[in-house]
Amino acid sequence: MKKLYADIIINISHEALDRVFGYKVPLSLQGDICVGQQVIVPFGRGNRQQKGFVIGLSDTIDYDERKVKEIIRIEKKSVTMESKMIDLAYWIRKNYGSTMIQALKTVLPVQEKMQQKVHRFLELKIDPVHGRALLDEYFGRHYVAKARLLAVLLDQEHKRISWEEASKKWKISKSTIDRMVKEDVIRVITQYYYRNPNSGDNIIVPAPALNKEQQGLIDEFRQDLLTQTYRTYLLYGITGSGKTEVYLSAIEEVIKRGKQAIVLIPEIALTYQTVRRFTQRFGDRVSILNSRLSRGEKYDQWLRAKQGDIDVIIGPRSALFVPFPNLGLIVIDEEHEGSYKSEQMPKYHAREVAIHKAQMEGASVILGSATPSVESYQKALNGTYRLWELTKRAKQAVLPSVYIEDLREELKNGNRSMFSRRLRTLMQDRIQKGEQIMLFLNRRGYAGFVSCRSCGHVMECPHCDVSMTYHKDGSLKCHYCGYETQMPQVCPECGSPYIGAFGLGTQKVEAAIHREFPEVKALRMDMDTTRKKDSHRQILSAFLRGDAQILVGTQMIVKGHDFPNVTLVGVLAADLSLHANDYRAGERTFQLLTQAAGRAGRDKKPGEVVIQTYSPEHYSIVTAAAQDYKEFYRQEIGYRTLMKYPPVWQMLVVFLYGKKEEKVKKISEEMAKVVKKMGVMMIGPAEASFAKINDEYRRVIYIKDPEYQTLVKVKDHLEQWIMEQQIQKEIFINFDFNPMNSY
Repeated sequence: MKKLYADIIINISHEALDRVFGYKVPLSLQGDICVGQQVIVPFGRGNRQQKGFVIGLSDTIDYDERKVKEIIRIEKKSVTMESKMIDLAYWIRKNYGSTMIQALKTVLPVQEKMQQKVHRFLELKIDPVHGRALLDEYFGRHYVAKARLLAVLLDQEHKRISWEEASKKWKISKSTIDRMVKEDVIRVITQYYYRNPNSGDNIIVPAPALNKEQQGLIDEFRQDLLTQTYRTYLLYGITGSGKTEVYLSAIEEVIKRGKQAIVLIPEIALTYQTVRRFTQRFGDRVSILNSRLSRGEKYDQWLRAKQGDIDVIIGPRSALFVPFPNLGLIVIDEEHEGSYKSEQMPKYHAREVAIHKAQMEGASVILGSATPSVESYQKALNGTYRLWELTKRAKQAVLPSVYIEDLREELKNGNRSMFSRRLRTLMQDRIQKGEQIMLFLNRRGYAGFVSCRSCGHVMECPHCDVSMTYHKDGSLKCHYCGYETQMPQVCPECGSPYIGAFGLGTQKVEAAIHREFPEVKALRMDMDTTRKKDSHRQILSAFLRGDAQILVGTQMIVKGHDFPNVTLVGVLAADLSLHANDYRAGERTFQLLTQAAGRAGRDKKPGEVVIQTYSPEHYSIVTAAAQDYKEFYRQEIGYRTLMKYPPVWQMLVVFLYGKKEEKVKKISEEMAKVVKKMGVMMIGPAEASFAKINDEYRRVIYIKDPEYQTLVKVKDHLEQWIMEQQIQKEIFINFDFNPMNSY
């Protein structure tokens, strides 16, 4: 007789996610059982019937078979929210590589049950005539506290006050309240409410009229909904073309049909402006979910979504797993952003998971970007996605004028400032006109690195194979492991006093602004200035109010923000991203420059953009200056085809790391032999770009093939080999499909 066993979690709770139980599948159920199903099993010493969910099936089991209990039955009529999420977790585990527990913790993040917030009121239970008679009695018997509370209630229009007011203002004790409740004089009314992180004014603003292009897309979307045709749409629109209005109108269509929408944004920094626009359309039926919320706020938003008390949730990647009961649309804004790829196991991409989740639930997906990822645009061209285009800016705004400044020529002409002559002239002009400026630099800190001019020694982190970054407070920090030390006075290698900071950082730019334009107020926005809760909103709202004329920052300032008075954008060092050790460097540079340029001239005032670079002829910079995505794509896809990079070929990175260098090297070489036998293209094993981080040694193997599923099979085979060799007890191994970052 065929044997089949099921891995089952007994309850979806924070304790149960770390424990899986094995059960035997009776022969009568073997044809029906599958991953994600809800089952009833005997549990514990008393074999009480308990609900469980199947998370895996196998023909073997690690326990003593004689002690393994049988599943009682499958709950076929109950397709619960949890069942769907477990099914999604199984798909993630299969397609990205991880344990089932890791996948479950991704889609069902631990939600520590929090006590619900309550408002309590004291209300007069007897009629006022009776109340006034009783008040006289209280005074006569010297029941001072009772009399005081009864007098206050009789004096109130609605015969009700809050418990807090009774306690703090009128000094009424709990024992007094309890006695009066027992005497049927008053009643306590308890009203539960949610912690709401979205505490805006929620003033509904009428929707603006859509232009012809926008209306055409919404008409098509509405028709698809009527015919229950659920697609993935790639909304490619130039910067400032009104993509958000398309999102809002599409969500409106979904809500009319009693469904809900998830809106993913790449940065917490975008939350303030995005939520403001969405609440102006949908009021308090909008909420947010992100890492800056308290545990109670997160729990309540999860609960609100599950109970259908909100229609729209806005947040970064993790908001994808909010348990809406009737999901109708997932919007992924700035879909090209690398933050949609998880850095932890499983290394899933939110775009792909969103599309699979939508297919499971009968929902649509809109991917929006002015600079679509090469992967998405290729799928739109081959018909996998439906291509939507917006070719004109909203509000009759025009694209900014863009200038490329060659920093080599600036140096030849004696300009040693971080601002080119053209940028300086334009900054002075905007300052005089009272207009605003954004300066973009893709590096935080004061300077890139510290080195000795005598011997060339570079100050590196003792725990990582990377240079440390100098900060204005005199400290050297490692942005990988957090190690910090003070700037040395002499070179630790040769003793020379000629040691100093080189490169460019946001703090250094801020200092240069104060030095060269002392009359101007500037704000800085990077990881160092946005660590506290609500700091993103405070900086952005201050800039929007005009409290500062210049905003300097890292890439978080160039993503989706809409400041009508910004007429000049300066990109101070385009080469910082262009020459990264990453096959996506050209794409990332084009996207950053195009997005940065798109912040200028978004309203009635025309905008200008200055791109400073040492590589003015590179196609990423030339096409970004021209805002010509199609020409960039043509050249980039040619490069990817030649080099067999995604999306033309598929790539799997096997990343190994551990404390013992020789052990990591030995196992990587053994694994390479296993891969070699499978007939796929392999590069490595080799040291990672940073061979050591936080005292752990790192090696990589790159595997390529035209077919994604071939690489999934390679991953499956390696997972089996790792299990048989018991390797995970010695070193850690991660799988990353089509990586967004270099290794």
